[in-house]
Amino acid sequence: MLRLSKKTLFALEAVVDVACNSRPSPVQSRSITHRQGIPQRYLEQVMQELVRAGILKGLRGPKGGYRLARERRRVTVGEIVRVVGALDLNKESGHGGTSELGYKVVYPVWNKLQKEMMDRLNSITVEDLCNLAQEAGLTPEDEQKQVDFNI
Repeated sequence: MLRLSKKTLFALEAVVDVACNSRPSPVQSRSITHRQGIPQRYLEQVMQELVRAGILKGLRGPKGGYRLARERRRVTVGEIVRVVGALDLNKESGHGGTSELGYKVVYPVWNKLQKEMMDRLNSITVEDLCNLAQEAGLTPEDEQKQVDFNI
């Protein structure tokens, strides 16, 4: 069975957290650590990879943090998975020293399944995940503090 690596899970959680909580201010990594329980040392590594890949924007300074670099409907789960290297998409991987059966039968089937999975992940956006979080009642902190304007 395929398993979701911790790094991939952390990256997905962090991006969705940023997408759901970055209005109006950027999201600080310590806030993500607090809300999601992601260890700070892992989080910073993942966040820097996501910034270098153009998924997040890092903002410096005392009120700095992270924002999505693009609209959340334009960032896919597949992009995030590729950035953190959750799947080895190198077609030559694993061929060294394998049998002809593995090379001609097993790896082509595996590569086809991998492509189908990536196609599906590319069809899921960060906005889709934010909507699922909202449906699950995991709304941003600001939305939980509703202000009553009745006079």
